[in-house]
Amino acid sequence: MTSVDQRAELQAKIWRIANEVRGSVDGWDFKHFVLGALFYRFISENFTNYIEGGDDSIDYTSLSDHVITPEIKEDAIKTKGYFIYPSQLFVNVAKTANTNGNLNTDLKAIFDAIESSAYGYSSEEDIKGLFADFDTTSTRLGNTVENKNTRLAAVLKGVEALNFGNFEDNQIDLFGDAYEFLISNYAANAGKSGGEFFTPQHVSKLIAQLAMHKQTIVNKIYDPAAGSGSLLLQAKKHFDNHLIEEGFFGQEVNHTTYNLARMNMFLHNINYNKFHIVLGDTLRDPQLGNDKPFDAIVSNPPYSINWIGSDDPTLINDDRFAPAGVLAPKSKADFAFVLHALSYLSSKGRAAIVCFPGIFYRGGAEQKIRKYLVDNNFVETVIALAPNLFYGTSIAVNILVLSKHKTENKTQFIDASGEDFFKKVTNNNVLTDAHIERIMELFDGKEDVKHVAMSIDNNTIAENDYNLSVSSYVEAKDNREQVDIKELNKEIATTVQKIEKLRFDIDEIIKEIER
Repeated sequence: MTSVDQRAELQAKIWRIANEVRGSVDGWDFKHFVLGALFYRFISENFTNYIEGGDDSIDYTSLSDHVITPEIKEDAIKTKGYFIYPSQLFVNVAKTANTNGNLNTDLKAIFDAIESSAYGYSSEEDIKGLFADFDTTSTRLGNTVENKNTRLAAVLKGVEALNFGNFEDNQIDLFGDAYEFLISNYAANAGKSGGEFFTPQHVSKLIAQLAMHKQTIVNKIYDPAAGSGSLLLQAKKHFDNHLIEEGFFGQEVNHTTYNLARMNMFLHNINYNKFHIVLGDTLRDPQLGNDKPFDAIVSNPPYSINWIGSDDPTLINDDRFAPAGVLAPKSKADFAFVLHALSYLSSKGRAAIVCFPGIFYRGGAEQKIRKYLVDNNFVETVIALAPNLFYGTSIAVNILVLSKHKTENKTQFIDASGEDFFKKVTNNNVLTDAHIERIMELFDGKEDVKHVAMSIDNNTIAENDYNLSVSSYVEAKDNREQVDIKELNKEIATTVQKIEKLRFDIDEIIKEIER
């Protein structure tokens, strides 16, 4: 079985488990239990593999908790960031799941113990609250303990039956891909309430490649609106053969999604000391300022949300917003995220940000911010994508690429919204690898291609009221059928003659009948 077939079979089994056990529980809510069980199994097997260290004579799953010395526990926490006793391992809990009358409370105690094992260590903030959304006592599982345990057992046994193969060979990739598969499927079926937290992998791949273009070494990668971590993980996949020196950084305002992002890091084998995901409002309470600058920034911030803006007069003096001399409108925080990213960007790096198209042509404060960006030559490229690429919205978004090391006083515009730049799959459009490669070729070459790409002098953009809309500079291809008027008139004249003859013939037939 090929890796593609293996992954497809695994994904089908996982989705079947999710559908079978969720019952009357809303799918978007119930994802916490399926994802939580998948995560619980992963860290149990990951931890077991670490303890055994490839020694076939050691079977950590069969050991007694009492043989674990304080030294073993401390060393493990310093390395892995957490500790799991043999009795707390997924495999041992799953064995008796169907007959354990205290399953829900036992699981809660285990999750609390895993989190508390990191207290006082450098991994505390990365482990703290990881299982918060896997609430085994929740009424969403049922109104009685028996109902709760039945559902929990079904989830555990279902996840237990999944075949991830040999840990050293493929388990990490399969676990991580299965996890992202579940998140994306729940997002697709949840509409805006779920889809706003997830950037499809094909779009993430493009954004990651734009941000890291021609960089063989980056200090660290940052997402100011991290969501479930999909953009950061695409950065990891893109840089597998390169070097990310200090790891992955992100901030997320939604508590549930913040937990998903941290789980996702672990599931893709990023150790706690190689990522720093924090909880909070990036615009009002940025927490990673001491970690800047970043060589690569990737982001898909929420479109046109409200923020405090001018209601907080101190923000105009904030280092992130002060250089532009104006704050983003209170009802449209888009440019606040853009300016935040620019402020955190290193002198050699790039930021690739998904943006709502309206910010590129509207007037007022947004026009003044565009003026600041263009006059200082920070805008490298604006890319118009096809519609219906994201879950929960059909709008055709743009990608804004920012750079502080441009040599030419020009801005590139790419129209990647045409049929040559997407493939329709079920209800959504997708970017294939070939589409992404084509966009990257255009981005890299900076050459003008009729109806597709144009590089415009910034003085010309200034004369156009700092409009950064792609359609203002890339002429759309006229797909209307070309009509030869002379030939058309000849055809009409011939048709008229035929009609006149037909009428004459009909009149003659009628006269003959009347005689």
